[in-house]
Amino acid sequence: MDSAGRDYYPPGDFRVSDAERDLALSELSEALQAGRITAGEFDQRSGQVLGARTGKELTAPLADLPPVGRAPAVRATALERPRRVRAPGIVIGASVAAVCFAAAAASAALSSGPTLAQRELFQQMAAQQGLSIPVPPAVGFDWAGVIAPGVIAVMLVVLVIFLSVTRTDRP
Repeated sequence: MDSAGRDYYPPGDFRVSDAERDLALSELSEALQAGRITAGEFDQRSGQVLGARTGKELTAPLADLPPVGRAPAVRATALERPRRVRAPGIVIGASVAAVCFAAAAASAALSSGPTLAQRELFQQMAAQQGLSIPVPPAVGFDWAGVIAPGVIAVMLVVLVIFLSVTRTDRP
């Protein structure tokens, strides 16, 4: 068995992963498309690859084929730390939500509530429907309506900054 040029598979009796079996199947597929093996050989070798447990068993069906001219995907080893995934959807969603909460806070801060005429009109419309609703007094400044969405907006902005700073896809 010659596995020269295929140092990305585990050597000898080391166990192989599903990702390595998939890579071997893609090599067989490329050999079939290039005309190096027939469809029958592809079926037979694919069965061997799918049943392979060790590097030796995995590279045996590939031994007489030239190695593929590209490096495999990055393999994780026990010493590597997992990479963080870039989350642009979260950043965009948090940005939109921050803008919405900031707008709600600004609207609540600038709104003085219904005027006396508007409150009396509401009372007349309710009376026409047979409802007796007393006119509520004029509301003061709505602290909760301003502070809560404002704090949420600030927290979302901090989240966006945090996600942008911790991205690992930058050089």
